[in-house]
Amino acid sequence: MIKTVAIQGVRGSFHHIVSQEFFNKPVDIIECMTFDKVVDSLTTKECDAAIMALENSIAGSIIPNYALIDKYGLHIVGEHYLDIQHNLMALPNQTIEDIKEVYSHPMALLQCKEFFKGYPHIKLVEDKDTAEVAERIHNKQLKGIGAIASVTAAEIFELDILAKSIQTIKHNETRFAIVKRTNSEYPENEINKASIKFESDHKRGSLATILNVMSDCKLNLTKIQSLPIVETPWKYAFFVDITFETYADFNKAKSIIEIMGEGFKVLGEYKNAKL
Repeated sequence: MIKTVAIQGVRGSFHHIVSQEFFNKPVDIIECMTFDKVVDSLTTKECDAAIMALENSIAGSIIPNYALIDKYGLHIVGEHYLDIQHNLMALPNQTIEDIKEVYSHPMALLQCKEFFKGYPHIKLVEDKDTAEVAERIHNKQLKGIGAIASVTAAEIFELDILAKSIQTIKHNETRFAIVKRTNSEYPENEINKASIKFESDHKRGSLATILNVMSDCKLNLTKIQSLPIVETPWKYAFFVDITFETYADFNKAKSIIEIMGEGFKVLGEYKNAKL
């Protein structure tokens, strides 16, 4: 049973919201400011599971997190999609005109850049985490300072929302992975998605051959991302997400790709959250 979960950020962060929505029962959270610390908490058995953002519908893949899962031999056991809504917030009894500086995670600032063009008097400052800024404003009672964070963060840290949903692209989703030290606990008949990794030479047709195997085995490729192998120039590792109707199809593809692709590894087998 999962009782403790490591998240990147603090209470009110999007990772925290995922921890509330994904698990059937309440879980304790360990707040970590970096994903390295999240992974460290999991590998040292300080927590039972971890939550890691893997990709955003606007910004794309968060490749370092795939690399961390691979490096430490961790396993994706579930996924969760969260609608990301950015809100401008500050201490009560202030207006946007009173705000001189807004601090937030670089990605949040980037996604809200168009909104702030209408308020040239506000200086945008990059920070570690969305909700952590909200917490700091509350704890230090910082007037004239704004945060970009979730509605949950505003509620927890008693801040007023000055503007709702200020992100430029209104439909903004992030995909989060639930990660554990061991592989999926789902029975095979419930597994319909997997994350795998393999290596391929920089030769004509080497990747296409493996992709053809996936197609022949009735696998649906939902994501592919390459990462250079630093120690070996012109060789690449590929992180691939696939969905399938039957585990038998995936099993067949696994046995073939294991032979064709070097460094083959299953990073996780789990349920497709997009069904």
